[in-house]
Amino acid sequence: MTVDEIRVLALSLPLAEEQPHLDRASFRVKGKIFATLPPGGDRLVLKLPPMVKESLLQTDPDAVIPLPGGWDRGGWTQIAIGSIESALLSDLIRLAWRQVAPKKLLGE
Repeated sequence: MTVDEIRVLALSLPLAEEQPHLDRASFRVKGKIFATLPPGGDRLVLKLPPMVKESLLQTDPDAVIPLPGGWDRGGWTQIAIGSIESALLSDLIRLAWRQVAPKKLLGE
């Protein structure tokens, strides 16, 4: 996926909006961040369930880049965009959105 395709997908999710966050673009739902695009266009940071992150580390370790400063805790996962299949990355973006979306929006 390209950065533009990631942006289009993220913004297509219900109530998603893009806002600046420090030096990067962030994608939020109801003010909560589910993804960020750091400068450079080769990485994406997603809020994933810890079990999904661990599974990704086992199945596709080249796709996961460690985050500095303890940001790895809590499910935040930095992904090398060019090292992961587009279909999987699309699913992970949707999952990250679900992690922060209000239950009412999810129909739960």
